[in-house]
Amino acid sequence: MWVLTAGRHISGKIRIRTPNHRAGDTSIVLTARIQSVTSSRLCVAALCAVSACSGPRDDHRDSARATGAAPAGASILVYTAAAIAQPMRAVLDTFVARTGVRYTQETGSSLELARKISELGGEPDVVALADPDIFPALLEPRFTTWHAVFARNRIVLAYTAKSRGAAEIDSTNWYQVLERPGVEVGRSDPNTDPSGYRTLLVWQLAERHYKHPGLYDEMLRAAPPKNVRPREADQVALLQIGELDYIWTYQNLADNAGLRYVTLPATVDLGTPSDSAAYALASTRVVGKSVGDTITIRGGPILFGVTVPTAAPRRDEAQRFVAFLLSANGTHILRRTHLDALNQARLVGRGAPASIRAVSDTTP
Repeated sequence: MWVLTAGRHISGKIRIRTPNHRAGDTSIVLTARIQSVTSSRLCVAALCAVSACSGPRDDHRDSARATGAAPAGASILVYTAAAIAQPMRAVLDTFVARTGVRYTQETGSSLELARKISELGGEPDVVALADPDIFPALLEPRFTTWHAVFARNRIVLAYTAKSRGAAEIDSTNWYQVLERPGVEVGRSDPNTDPSGYRTLLVWQLAERHYKHPGLYDEMLRAAPPKNVRPREADQVALLQIGELDYIWTYQNLADNAGLRYVTLPATVDLGTPSDSAAYALASTRVVGKSVGDTITIRGGPILFGVTVPTAAPRRDEAQRFVAFLLSANGTHILRRTHLDALNQARLVGRGAPASIRAVSDTTP
């Protein structure tokens, strides 16, 4: 749940009100890290830096205008949260094969994509985000009047066989392993990526679950600003090349990358709807709609949402795609790529087309 409140905003920079989190650290430190790695790692790290700054695009036999709108008669432009880029691409490819409708996929962190629409005039045809609460907080009703909740996830602590402490870490001692000297822990920026603020919520819940006062602050120190990345998906490459030992990530990303991970208790990992009341005990704040605003985010089950904006240039084709995404065929493809799609999407808001209402649960 999101609540808009007054707050401070420093020089237009992204920040969150947590100890030791300084605006601007991410890009500066990433540059320093690139200079320190070996040449074999340089290309991968540099690609992460470019990806984090520019927001990658996957042009499927076409490209979009620099303004962010799909050219008339060309392709649908799909804004996709980086965490679900691979599952969405799999559905899009099948949709292309069946309909001939082309697409351009632009991935990024969910809050960045939403702000690209609300502040920079982006005109995508489809928007799929890693937190459906972003729609009412930043996009509704001006840019869309409805969204469909279609998948769920959970936070895990991912690592590789080469990570320090990999042979002994488990669900009972993970926070002790992360505090050891020399262990590098990564997380995403709470002000740009839902995984980032969900990680902070998980730490609060873990402190309560393990009855370990101060655990939240200990985890902030274990994953310092120098290891914060704009997007949660950017961490995977750094983990795989050994620049990080552990990352806080979504289970579907860990599964797709073939990573090992620690599964947290259900009352902690934000993955179980029946534990919603427990999750709501945790909260944090991120930058809001405009300078001077912050949004208070309360814990809740991790869900993903999709919409077709009111001003979508290719609305008919976009609606056809979303209807396919939410269908039984789309659900099957999502699950095949390790995303836990709901049996039936849940429609929120008003004004959704009949084709999407037909494959969604419209119960208030």
